[in-house]
Amino acid sequence: MRDAHRIEAFLEMMAAERGASDNTLAAYRRDLEDAASSLEGGWGGIAAAPVEAVRRYLDSIAARGFAGTTQSRKLSALRQFYKFLYAEGLRGDDPTGTLDSPRRGRPLPKTLGEEEVGRLLDRAAADAASPPEGTDAIAALRFHALLEVLYATGLRVSELVALPLAVARRDERFFTVRGKGGKERLVPLSEKACAAMKAWLAARAKDPAFAESPYLFPARSESGHLARQVFARDLKAAAARAGVRLSAISPHVLRHAFASHLLQNGADLRVVQQLLGHSDISTTQIYTHVLEKRLVELVNTHHPLADP
Repeated sequence: MRDAHRIEAFLEMMAAERGASDNTLAAYRRDLEDAASSLEGGWGGIAAAPVEAVRRYLDSIAARGFAGTTQSRKLSALRQFYKFLYAEGLRGDDPTGTLDSPRRGRPLPKTLGEEEVGRLLDRAAADAASPPEGTDAIAALRFHALLEVLYATGLRVSELVALPLAVARRDERFFTVRGKGGKERLVPLSEKACAAMKAWLAARAKDPAFAESPYLFPARSESGHLARQVFARDLKAAAARAGVRLSAISPHVLRHAFASHLLQNGADLRVVQQLLGHSDISTTQIYTHVLEKRLVELVNTHHPLADP
């Protein structure tokens, strides 16, 4: 079996048995194909490569200037691949078993302040009520609903744009979201998000091109729903009109803002973990800088020995 066939078999297993998303599968494919191209020739290909070859490949990644997070992701892809080969009897050992993960820092996530998010939401609401010149009215309503739902729920952008219409028909105060690995979670909607959704659904029902779509946010595209890139582009345009820093804005930054603002206002870290759909609390702990700041403020305000 050639390396390309082994990689395809691994990806099929990840999709069928572990419910890996299209984005996850694409990332695995890129990382494994990059490794395969480096390990071919004298090393006998990625499937047969010895420990030393895999170590040299990982060293070359670091030498090429890739960040620690990228190095860790590529090593993780290789580990999953070699575990698959071992389980299938296609290899008798795991060459990544003795390799250490690269050290990496824990940079603080980019986020926006509550005032900046408020300006962005106000701009989107104003544009929905009176679309800017050259902007389609239904597109403005769709964008406003997308933005309100994103900030109210903290969804991943891939989850947001692909929401099925059925989620809005069950209970408008909550969405049931199918996230990574096919896991479902319940996310609540704010009153403003509910209002924006009602306006969008009313307009959507009147548009023949969208009315019969199974997606909540349909688009005239091959996938049938709005592309992530289109939403990100519209978000940048709205940020420019709202006077929000373009370098700081993206759908993922709003997901971070959702989590950070919840914690700043007293939410429990475990609750935020559930809302974000993190399987491990350690992933959510990137927001502990917010908790640390709030704890210092609480001590300074309420401790009897704190300075007046």
